[in-house]
Amino acid sequence: MSALSLAIPAEAIIAHAMAISRPLLGLGVLAAVMVMFKPLLVGLLRAALLVVKPRKSLEERAARSMLESVMMLNRMARDLDRTQPGLANELRALAARN
Repeated sequence: MSALSLAIPAEAIIAHAMAISRPLLGLGVLAAVMVMFKPLLVGLLRAALLVVKPRKSLEERAARSMLESVMMLNRMARDLDRTQPGLANELRALAARN
């Protein structure tokens, strides 16, 4: 602090307020730009995601779904193996058909 700021404290207060408000103003402008260009930014992020992790084909997704169904039927059959073995065998037969 200089001798002038001690003599006139209002200038020091204003300078301090400006030092605090300048970064806040910058963040406000950045937020406004982000809101304004949100569709563009979302599109760029989705394109970058597709470059890194491409979408699986329809056949791959169908095969994965079928595998999950078979695994679920086998899991249900294991759970029912002790209490209802007949039902467990039917569930295994259904899983083997798929």
